Amino acid sequence: MDGLDLIKTFREVAFRRSFSRAAISLGMSKATVSRYVAELEERSGVRLLNRSTRSLSLTDAGQVLLDRSTELVAMAENTLNDLQAHGSHPQGRLRMSAPHGLIAGWLSDVIAEFIQLYPDVYVSLVFTNDELDLIEEGIDIHLTGGRIDDMNLIVRRLVPFDMVVCASPAYWARRGIPRVPEDLGRHDVLSYSAKPTTHLPFETGGKAVDVPVHSRMEANDAVALIELALRGAGVAYVPEPLAQSHLERGALVPVLREHMPSDHWLYAAYSQRRHNSAAMRTMLDFLEQSMARHGNPPAMPPLPPALQVLAPSSPSPSPSSVATAATCALSRAPGAARATASAGRTDKPPRR
Repeated sequence: MDGLDLIKTFREVAFRRSFSRAAISLGMSKATVSRYVAELEERSGVRLLNRSTRSLSLTDAGQVLLDRSTELVAMAENTLNDLQAHGSHPQGRLRMSAPHGLIAGWLSDVIAEFIQLYPDVYVSLVFTNDELDLIEEGIDIHLTGGRIDDMNLIVRRLVPFDMVVCASPAYWARRGIPRVPEDLGRHDVLSYSAKPTTHLPFETGGKAVDVPVHSRMEANDAVALIELALRGAGVAYVPEPLAQSHLERGALVPVLREHMPSDHWLYAAYSQRRHNSAAMRTMLDFLEQSMARHGNPPAMPPLPPALQVLAPSSPSPSPSSVATAATCALSRAPGAARATASAGRTDKPPRR
């Protein structure tokens, strides 16, 4: 038996912590999986797994093999996939996951174009803001804007985006416009988080600062926070592309843009242990290329002058006058047709 096949079988057992589950995943019998692992142990001259009737764990030697074989197996599979890709055709089922709200923007255009170009590919979309086990859930590609700590995943950067602090014109008229991040301490903050938020990240003078805030609500769905902000419930700290349409029409007004942290990316993550089908490779390339094709949209217009003068100590005009001024200023600004904080960037997402 080829040594690479033995190592791949061992890795599946190690990840699954079960010969039975590994056999199901590999489409092999449990006896064959056990025989392959035993053969690998015989060739290496060391025991790789601790077995008992109730549990299975790695020995020190098994952990070393698991760690050091990751790049080897990935390189071998990618090389084979590249060779097969010359004669392969994208087809079959492609299962993807993405955060709620993403379909309302750029992703809907990408998916619509992709399924027209590749009619033999069936795309299955799962929308969730929870952490997923891609192997367990059968996900081929996971789109996320959050940090990815799983070392078993390969990650591609797709497009940079910014966070935005925004609220309705009526809210700003009632509570005043913050001039510096620290002013948010007196506001009702609607924060995008799965955990209670006591601080929000900003940048001042090129340095990162965490500003203490009074959070009225946390949610792991930015769309819900945006809806509440539209109703004047508080200040939303959310990914700007999700609030884009409301910013364009003046229903939400951004503040503190010069203090927003940079280096937020939309990522495509996928497992290096899954079979990289032609459909999966084609979608990954299509996602990345679509960013270069669409280019960078124009920048958000400056904060309307009518709002800039609303310091906390200044008398507040009526909500209707602020809303009118904000809407007019936004509509007059150049390039207001498509506003997002990732605008103005000159860097391009690197390939990994």
